Amino acid sequence: MSAPTDPGGEQQEHGANLLTEHPALYEARFPDPERLAGRWAEDCLRRHAAGHRVLDIGCGTGRDAAHLSRAGREVIGADLSEAMLDHAREHHPGPTYTRADLRGFDLGRRVCDAVVCLDSALLYCHTNSQLDGFLASCRAALTPGGLLVCEMRNGAYFLGRTDLLDTPTVNTWTYDGSSYRSTTTLTVDRAAQLLRRTRIWETGDGSAPLRQHSAWRLLFPQEIGHLLAAHGFDVLALYDGPGPRTEPAWREGDVPGVASGTADGDRLHLVARLR
Repeated sequence: MSAPTDPGGEQQEHGANLLTEHPALYEARFPDPERLAGRWAEDCLRRHAAGHRVLDIGCGTGRDAAHLSRAGREVIGADLSEAMLDHAREHHPGPTYTRADLRGFDLGRRVCDAVVCLDSALLYCHTNSQLDGFLASCRAALTPGGLLVCEMRNGAYFLGRTDLLDTPTVNTWTYDGSSYRSTTTLTVDRAAQLLRRTRIWETGDGSAPLRQHSAWRLLFPQEIGHLLAAHGFDVLALYDGPGPRTEPAWREGDVPGVASGTADGDRLHLVARLR
């Protein structure tokens, strides 16, 4: 069974992004009632003795940032979508929320002990220069010895595997009395090293379908290690599972992977330390 499709990052052919402009719908489509992503991130921070100041970059609706805040951390939640940030401030209080682009951000005089980047948000850095911008921004924001914790799709999974590609996946659900249907197709753009997604949204109110496009950068374990080393990070852990979006999913007490762990699954989990 494959992991759930990642939320966010879509570009609609006409108009605004359906999910990022409707955060409550986003949470209904991608529920996380057990806060697995936030709990997994907090477990990584505890295991590697991170300080209490945390930046959640690409925080979306703020569910995970709020969980880290409730765990006793001083949290900044950052996202590019004002609608997401407004929702986070109202529904997931605790963190300080601010608008920022993960491809290049500046916290000013604020520094943090850890940067958390979940739900494949890192992979919206499509080019090498955007990845450099993200890592340079993380380095500037972190104290020496600070942690970078990421969870994302695994580019290596698509080396010779096609089970997630080319065949439409249909999901249906009901929210606020309305029915929704999404049809998602994934394809690989090898030249750009991107996993492209086309998603068609349909509602039960007779509205015309909406077609949205997005893409994730396909990053490979060796490539990730090289990029991190170039920006002054040492990899502490890089592994496929268990994690919040794997099958079976991560649970409290699970022993995390190590730097030499496997990368066969469709998710990748990273913990790195700034030298």
